[in-house]
Amino acid sequence: MNYERLEADKKDILLIDDMAVNLRVLSAILAREGYNVRKALNWQMALTACQTVLPDLILLDIMMPEVDGYEVCQRLKASQLTADIPVIFISALDDVFDKVKAFSVGGVDYITKPFESEEVLVRVQNQLALRTAQLEILKLNAELEQRVQQRTSELEKALHKLQGEVTYRKHLQSKLLDIALHDSLTGLPNRILFIRRLEKALNSAKQEPNYHFAVLFLDCDRFKVINDSLGHLVGDELLRAIARRLQACLKPVDTLARLGGDEFAILLENLTDISIAIKLAESILQQLSLSFQLSRYEVFMNASIGISWGNKDYDRPEYLLRDADTAMYRAKAQGRARYYVFDPVMYQEAIQILELENDLRRAIERQEFLVYYQPIISLSTGRISGFEALVRWQHPIRGLVSPIEFIPVAEETGLINAINTWVLRSACQQLSIWQHYPVTPEPLTISVNLSARLFLQPDLLVQIDQIIEETKVNPAYLELEITESVIMENSNAVRIILQQLKQRKMKLVMDDFGTGYSSLSYLHSFPLNALKIDKSFVKRMQENQENMGLVPAMIGIADSMGMVVIAEGVETKEQLLQLRSLNCNFAQGYFFARPLEQQSVIKLLAASPQW
Repeated sequence: MNYERLEADKKDILLIDDMAVNLRVLSAILAREGYNVRKALNWQMALTACQTVLPDLILLDIMMPEVDGYEVCQRLKASQLTADIPVIFISALDDVFDKVKAFSVGGVDYITKPFESEEVLVRVQNQLALRTAQLEILKLNAELEQRVQQRTSELEKALHKLQGEVTYRKHLQSKLLDIALHDSLTGLPNRILFIRRLEKALNSAKQEPNYHFAVLFLDCDRFKVINDSLGHLVGDELLRAIARRLQACLKPVDTLARLGGDEFAILLENLTDISIAIKLAESILQQLSLSFQLSRYEVFMNASIGISWGNKDYDRPEYLLRDADTAMYRAKAQGRARYYVFDPVMYQEAIQILELENDLRRAIERQEFLVYYQPIISLSTGRISGFEALVRWQHPIRGLVSPIEFIPVAEETGLINAINTWVLRSACQQLSIWQHYPVTPEPLTISVNLSARLFLQPDLLVQIDQIIEETKVNPAYLELEITESVIMENSNAVRIILQQLKQRKMKLVMDDFGTGYSSLSYLHSFPLNALKIDKSFVKRMQENQENMGLVPAMIGIADSMGMVVIAEGVETKEQLLQLRSLNCNFAQGYFFARPLEQQSVIKLLAASPQW
């Protein structure tokens, strides 16, 4: 096993929690502070993570299925490998009994949900400092006999530091025990009190077959925009106004809580049907659509609502809140200002996405990616003029994973940068090899897609220059494909980068033209060499005669600006003939060939096909 540190000066923190939302939030908080953060959904994943690289600190949730946090901590302390790793418990449980039990099984600290990012960072820093001090003390003790006089002063300093950290930790623990059950801004119940009432409702459902309840999870849309533009004082005033308006929609027996930020939760008890919860959600959405008359501003606000139907099958109250939260995110994904009722399939999808993210990180380390190549055909000669590099993931268990499945996750997590750079280097290396084969046509180009995220890297040009230098390819044969979103999101910075790429003789291609903003103004402002017509337009050429005008118009636009046109998704001979009649320059698609592995490309070039 490899138990070396990832980086000598970068602390490694392992998060163990079955709730993907908690993992995302904690990971974001800690990563921003420079920590290396890894995530595990259960005991098995945690054990594997520890065996791979020993973490400096573990943040552990108590309430998890199958093996709870107490048992996980006991197992960690029972193992010689992990016994000394400090464990901080993070839980919504706030009873003294739960905290005592957490410390009795080996925990060093206890953070009660909902947590504040500042508190989490302070506690993490304290425990890492404690761990460092403890290691210093061990070192001092090992050398004590030989260097007593020399190390006495250092030992006293380390002990003094340790005593200070312990005193500070006890002070924070004391403050945690005094946390109130109500939100100081709105006066509403906070997460702790809401969970307790939710637990009581769940117990009632287990004891009374006819008892039903529902949880509504509400997140304000556009609140951050208002908060950032008008200031936090206005944001706080708006939150109090939202709380009052929500309270007016409820009965006295209902529970409304502020969970933190702009998130609210509602517990509806003694329901006969979920339609009651749905009607309430519709009423809330209607009320929140009305303007808020604040002291200095008139503000408009919407919300997305997730609904979870409570029943006795739930083991923990937190799972109900988690499912309502998941449904809320689905409502946001569908356009916001609406509600969505939780379906159990949604939780499995969230888990699968998290597992996919973890697998992607390992895939980058293990270089599990492959590059396939799809030929690009010159319609004037009918012969191959180049190839587009397309990434594939050879998963060790699932086999080839479609880019449609893993690229969005890679984009969201930022892993796309490492993947994109690897594909660019691999494609250039392959082009350099192919150019030495006698069957390779001259010139042969290679096209590589560049992610929008890649343009946020300050050293993008340095990386590209390094790849060109390493592979010794002629940059004039390298075509870089970008989408409309790349230049629309940060146009000034991207324009400078594209101009510098153009100066290096590289070709710039606008991919999926017509599917995004469809604004012609940027075409005049950016140094593009070619437009790539999306396959959806090529497909509709034959399906509907009225849509035939789109492809000729795109070709005309490109021609008027001195650009060439590449048509994607050519699957039939009829499409090929139509594109030729429209004077389209290049085409690619299954009619010519599917994406090919390296050896198949050589065979295709040797065959010298002509269409």
